[in-house]
Amino acid sequence: MNEHVTSFGSTASGEAVEQVTLRSGALSCGILTYGGALRFLTAPDKQGHPVDVVLGFDTMEDYQKQDKYMGALVGRHANRIGGSKFSLDGKSYSLAANDGSNHLHGGILGFDKQLWKLESVSDNQAVLSLVSPDMQEGYPGNLSVRVTYTLEGGALTIRYIAQTDRKTICNLTNHSYFNLAGHASGPVLDQEIQLVAQNFTPADNESLPTGVLAPVAGTPMDLRKLTPIGTHIDDGFDQLRWAGGYDHNWAVDGEAGVLRPAARAVCRTTGISMDVETTLPGIQFYSANYLDGCPAGKDGTPYAKRWAFCMETQFFPNATNCPAFAQPVLAPGETFDHTTVYRFATV
Repeated sequence: MNEHVTSFGSTASGEAVEQVTLRSGALSCGILTYGGALRFLTAPDKQGHPVDVVLGFDTMEDYQKQDKYMGALVGRHANRIGGSKFSLDGKSYSLAANDGSNHLHGGILGFDKQLWKLESVSDNQAVLSLVSPDMQEGYPGNLSVRVTYTLEGGALTIRYIAQTDRKTICNLTNHSYFNLAGHASGPVLDQEIQLVAQNFTPADNESLPTGVLAPVAGTPMDLRKLTPIGTHIDDGFDQLRWAGGYDHNWAVDGEAGVLRPAARAVCRTTGISMDVETTLPGIQFYSANYLDGCPAGKDGTPYAKRWAFCMETQFFPNATNCPAFAQPVLAPGETFDHTTVYRFATV
């Protein structure tokens, strides 16, 4: 252990878990080797006071009890795959049905529930790695993953790199729950969201995109200007009704593979703003409609419905069953190399 690494208890099976603390200027964050989870992230408010803007738990027991993917790195395939199966080169692969009849966030033992290896750590950077063996959770290929968390220039940058020895699918993200008023401050309906997206992927009543892109214009999905989360969240619009609020994928404007603006969030109370940039094609904006029912959070905070929001950058959900979408296919000799930046400032 060094000054950046402390014990965070152990898993139910007795594996030791560590927390890595990074600092850069006024930002600091804590990352667990369990699930690679971002446990805290403090940014200064308009008065210069530190605010912890991500939800998390105080014990390993609670991390293992919860089913909300709290702060975790998600894989091998983030989000949903319809019918819990996909095909590659004419061969069909079956996955665990852990969301009704569909597959969600990598299955029963996804990357969020595995112990990551801490490869290196410095004042402001940590590198975590994981090897997912061939056919783990039904996915072909031995997949080697490295995720680098860097705090620098007022931002948290997450870089995902993965390689395989057999053609597979790969779609990695981080599932942090943000509340720019502070993790213990209650519902986020007054916080404002902007998505740099002219189109979204409409979903059916099981939250599965149907394979088409639809313009946001003229719908409650139009978040191209800063809009309080609560403004349209309970509109009688089928997409919102079926999902209990926002839980949809938007197609980020611009060219995938290039780091570009994807989203912005602002809390007028603290003055904290967060800009999201990504190289990935899509972003899932989730208004934590089903956050209730998890253990009490940090300092005993009773997290509940809509107490946070998620900004999960990704390949489009269910893309493997939607030929028109960019495919999250990774072949031997190729590298999955994507970056997402969460940039903090005050307004």
